[in-house]
Amino acid sequence: MSVDLRVIKTKERLHETLIALLKEMPLEKIKISVLCQRAQINRGTFYLHYESVDALFADFFEQIIADLREAYLEPLRTKTPLKIKELDPKTVRIFHHIKKYENFYRIVFSKNAPLAYYYMLLEQITVNLRENAHVHNDYFIAYQSNAIIGVALQWAQHDFQETPEELSEVLVQILRQKGE
Repeated sequence: MSVDLRVIKTKERLHETLIALLKEMPLEKIKISVLCQRAQINRGTFYLHYESVDALFADFFEQIIADLREAYLEPLRTKTPLKIKELDPKTVRIFHHIKKYENFYRIVFSKNAPLAYYYMLLEQITVNLRENAHVHNDYFIAYQSNAIIGVALQWAQHDFQETPEELSEVLVQILRQKGE
């Protein structure tokens, strides 16, 4: 079954407009009328796809999380169980994911963003780790989740100047030092 290109373009425009508005105000202050005006669509079109701004955000966040999950799982496609000593930085795709959704992560990592965004991201990274780690220690998984976000946050504070490849190398170096 093929997807209508108009639907894809409308949803992309709504996602882009949502990100632009989130830079200006918290999610709960965004009105459908303002969103539609900025996206240059009518309210009827909005309601064909979403029932609320929260539903739009949930859809966009779900898309980001699905992509994050794929990025996280990439190194596991080559070797399972994954051994840190054998981890190839070229298979680490999480920073490519962050770069792809850079505008979203700029909001999540900004000092003005609600802490809820950070915790939503942390929860998803924790779920990925819990499902795929061969360690079942909640403290270790919390440490790993926060370490990944910490590296991403530092990258954001550097205004995403380094390439995703450079950050993948950094992460692998950190993991290998910790493993020694």
